[in-house]
Amino acid sequence: MHNFDWKQLVNPEFYILLEFGGIKIGLLVLLFIVFAETGLFAGFFLPGDSLLFLAGIYGELLTSQISLGNDFINLVLLSSLVSLAGVFGNMTGYWFGEKGGSYLYNKEDTFWFKEKYLLQSRDFFEKYGGKAIVYARFMPIFRTFAPIVAGIAGMDKKKFMFFNILSSILWSFSLIFSGHYLSAMFLDKYNIDLKSHIEYIVIGIVLVTTVPVLWKLLKKKVHL
Repeated sequence: MHNFDWKQLVNPEFYILLEFGGIKIGLLVLLFIVFAETGLFAGFFLPGDSLLFLAGIYGELLTSQISLGNDFINLVLLSSLVSLAGVFGNMTGYWFGEKGGSYLYNKEDTFWFKEKYLLQSRDFFEKYGGKAIVYARFMPIFRTFAPIVAGIAGMDKKKFMFFNILSSILWSFSLIFSGHYLSAMFLDKYNIDLKSHIEYIVIGIVLVTTVPVLWKLLKKKVHL
């Protein structure tokens, strides 16, 4: 542990390659992060999108201990496990919102909880309705708070579960498969190993997913 660098905590690759006692635990850490980011207040800062993209690049490593002997099937298995983690994460967020809605709006801000994120997610939810669960899955911060707001608003549970499952499948499969097959394409056609350019990939994904959110928030402030 003497070589540990706290900067690693913001590097998605660190979680995927993590080992404990010589045992690779990247898959378990990946599933926990997906659950936390979509179901716990503390999860809003976690590297969801970039982590899933990298999971696709490192798909063979992550499924090495549960391999079914086929690259495509292993990728489907990995994406399915991530989908389940996302579904259960959103269910947890919905439960928090349903049980503690009034408390959350009166809760003081902490490092783990910001009321402004809750209010922004509520506005987003009111604008897009059930589709907000799908849209939010691809947007940092909103991804964490949308299911909580759905619970507070008393969204029909069957309707919520439909969009919850749909969004989790779309999110996990699209990002993991994109990471896996784009990595293979770049290596095959251009002899470029994306594993050697992880930092640029992470920066690119962060910009793509956060700039639209920041732009909307900026426009909103300008019109106030």
